[in-house]
Amino acid sequence: METYIYAIKGMDTLRMDVFSPKKIKKADRLPVLLWMHGGGFSGNNRFDIADNKLVKYVAKDHNYIGVSIDYRLLRKGKATGFGCDCSKDEKLETFKQAAIDFLDAAQFLVERADELHIDTSKLIAGGSSAGAEGSLNAVFMRDYFIDDKSKYENVSFAGVFSCAGAVVDASYITYENAIPSVFFHGTDDQLVPFGSASHHHCEPTKDGYLILDGSSEIATQLENLETSFYFNIVKGGQHEISAIPFLELDKIFNFFERTIINNEIIQTKIIKDKPSIKN
Repeated sequence: METYIYAIKGMDTLRMDVFSPKKIKKADRLPVLLWMHGGGFSGNNRFDIADNKLVKYVAKDHNYIGVSIDYRLLRKGKATGFGCDCSKDEKLETFKQAAIDFLDAAQFLVERADELHIDTSKLIAGGSSAGAEGSLNAVFMRDYFIDDKSKYENVSFAGVFSCAGAVVDASYITYENAIPSVFFHGTDDQLVPFGSASHHHCEPTKDGYLILDGSSEIATQLENLETSFYFNIVKGGQHEISAIPFLELDKIFNFFERTIINNEIIQTKIIKDKPSIKN
């Protein structure tokens, strides 16, 4: 594992941990999972146990480069948090800056592709909860959030892996940016909407009322665009579905192998009931 500083922004020094397979040849160019941790834009870090385990796993078991990043936690220490008392404008700015940090991390990798043995055509964007929102908006909402898109003209994504994420507007997903995507989401998520609904389910009278399009809306858009997706729906599931689904990882990366490497079109919805709590 190597740690790099990919950006310095004000008081924030942003780092990434890069995990590579043990046996890597000089000429190898490998796919990448670029992962953004969750934490409500106020907590957690790139070396959280679960996030660290994920990027190690892809390097060891699937011959990927696994990358876990830090990013600016713009809601850290804020009295209004990131719920219904946090204004719509503050939420949009938080999403924007998270997307910029994610794109800056991707740009860093692209610029060092030879050094890090990266295949820049096989970059998978991923994240959980806040990290899923940041990465999804970086992938699909670039035209909405990024003023100078030429800065990232060499950055393209081949796939998405989202655990309880959402975008500001799924209509920004087009033939030009639609890519094979994996989604895990609970239908009763109380923070990040499963479909099209207000963030944290805030009432319209609240400052933090902001409609987001969750996994269901994104998957529908991809289905209409005849783009591959793997959508794992948990009926009655809440925000705990943002946890990394370790038991499903082999299926997820088999999906990426078939759709990104072999160019197959696969559209799969899996519906499960929320596990009952046993006394």
